[in-house]
This record gives sequence, C-alpha cells and structure tokens, in this order.
Amino acid sequence: MALATYSIVAWRLLWLTYEARHNPDVSCDTVLDAIEWQSLCVNFTKNPIPPKQPPSLREAIRMIALLGGFLGRKGDGEPGVKTIWRGLRRLHDIAATWKLAHQTD
Repeated sequence: MALATYSIVAWRLLWLTYEARHNPDVSCDTVLDAIEWQSLCVNFTKNPIPPKQPPSLREAIRMIALLGGFLGRKGDGEPGVKTIWRGLRRLHDIAATWKLAHQTD
C-alpha cells in the first residue's frame, strides 16, 4: 500500500516539474486548487487578499520550490523535484491553515 502511495506522489512531483518546464505560461489553477494557489500567493506577497487571477505555472512552481529551499539565483536554473517536494509539503500546511482561517460557519 505504501509503495502505491509513494508512486503516486512521485508521479505527481515529476509531472509538475516537467509541466512547469514545458508549459510555463499556463495558469497554475490547472494543477493547484484555488485554496492552494491563493494561500501560496498570500504567503509570498504578505497581502491578506489574494490576487483575482492565479499566477502562471512557472511562477507558482518557483514559489513552491522557494518554500522547499530553492534559492532562485540567476544561474540556478529551474527547480528540481526535491525542492518542489519539500515545498509542496509546506504548501499543504499553509493551505490547511488558510482554509481553517477562512472557514465560514
């Protein structure tokens, strides 16, 4: 069971990495839920109101990778699977907190 779960996670990470490299101008809402991209943008802009339009896939993946330790220097190139994986783990916590904070009873 664990092997199947790890395979799915690995497939999604690899797919996100290649999708961001081959289709960087696509909107990130094709791969991220609204709560995920909104909480990601709010976390980076420090503005409590998310933008109306989602960022591009390349911008979103770079923000996720920055959460995972990617430095984003001029010569670093595009983020790899490991930093995206680390960033997604942090993003899931950020998105859960965002969802909890904006819950309506």
